[in-house]
Amino acid sequence: MGIIKDRFKEKADITAAEIKDLLKEHGNKKIGEVTLSQVYQGMRGMTGLVTETSLLDAQEGIRFRGYSIPELQKQLPKAPGGAEPLPEGLFYLMLIGELPDEETVQYITSNWQRRSHVPNHVFSTIEALPVGTHPMTQFVVAVMALQTESQFSKRYAAGMNKKDYWDALFDDTMDLIARLPRVAAYIYRRKYKNGDHIQPNGLLDWAGNFAHMMGFENEEFKELMRLYMTIHADHEGGNVSAHTTHLVGSALSDPYLSFAAGMNGLAGPLHGLANQEVIKWIYEMRETLNTESPSKEQIAEYVKKTLAEGKVVPGYGHAVLRKTDPRFTAQMDFGKRHLPNDPLVNTVWNIYEAVPPVLQTIGKIKNPWPNVDAHSGALLVHYGMVEYEFYTVLFGVSRALGVLASLCWDRALGLPLERPKSITTNQVKLWLDGKDEIWGD
Repeated sequence: MGIIKDRFKEKADITAAEIKDLLKEHGNKKIGEVTLSQVYQGMRGMTGLVTETSLLDAQEGIRFRGYSIPELQKQLPKAPGGAEPLPEGLFYLMLIGELPDEETVQYITSNWQRRSHVPNHVFSTIEALPVGTHPMTQFVVAVMALQTESQFSKRYAAGMNKKDYWDALFDDTMDLIARLPRVAAYIYRRKYKNGDHIQPNGLLDWAGNFAHMMGFENEEFKELMRLYMTIHADHEGGNVSAHTTHLVGSALSDPYLSFAAGMNGLAGPLHGLANQEVIKWIYEMRETLNTESPSKEQIAEYVKKTLAEGKVVPGYGHAVLRKTDPRFTAQMDFGKRHLPNDPLVNTVWNIYEAVPPVLQTIGKIKNPWPNVDAHSGALLVHYGMVEYEFYTVLFGVSRALGVLASLCWDRALGLPLERPKSITTNQVKLWLDGKDEIWGD
């Protein structure tokens, strides 16, 4: 079946047996207590999903199979002469649960290169859209056009056995991940570079080739793409894009349909679109203050003005984290190594010092610290990617690694259709009056 597929099947069989034993012995145990507030307010803190690929700790940040971002930067294989981890290695780690060696990463790179052909009808579908269409809309439409290539869909229609679901889904996952950089780069060149497209370079790694197809040959930018694709890949299973991909996949929708659904969630301003909003906010601040390098004092006053207008400061705060996002720190370290004197990057660092003290004066804000979106745009602008509407597409290409690796696990473990119980406010009122029992099926 292929060395990666064989290893995955071996790991999945072991884990499936472990889960079966756990549920047999402990299935009736409660995990915390669900409150009415949690039911109404986005299910915050409600444990209701199993996601094998990563875990988000409020104090420590994201860990991929137990490894922190700094650990991954040290231990994952890198491109020749490079210092940042290759995303291929992170995908393997999330899928198999073990750190890969360089030979395994090279195998994945070459495998994705072989699978990366995009049918012409996909490009024709993109071209049918107005050039002014938002890049995320073009991206989702392209993924839906690729759905014609789904092996899972074809094999399911032919009467595939349940035990083979994971096999067909694995192949779709590898095909889709391989094709996404080509599709995304095509959209970028179509919208911003007058349709002057660049063919793939089969000698480059996945992220390096993505940078090349977008038209960025600077080696530092290729390194930035490797870092960007790694740190944005996954953030456990409860965020909108990951949860949506899992939810739609639980209906046995193929990876193309499931991933497209997740990307529609990522496009929301409270999720992946936030990186676009950060740059817009900084540009507006600089225009209002009439300076490209506002002082920390000026920034603090502008933050207060933003809050007084009933707006949020984009890039700050997180539903789970209660410290500076390690993904922000990784990008800040990259900036200090490669572009320490860039005015926009320095503004981001000044915002980092100015914003948290202001937000801390507002009692209801639990996390005044920056998340990943607070920094990424400034780095991209430095290397010439000033088209901030495209940033969420970059996020989407990266997020495919985590959500699709997780989807492989969903089918390998035979996870069922996700169908939580919902109630009405009237039932809640009756329950509070002791007249109804609402927690049954």
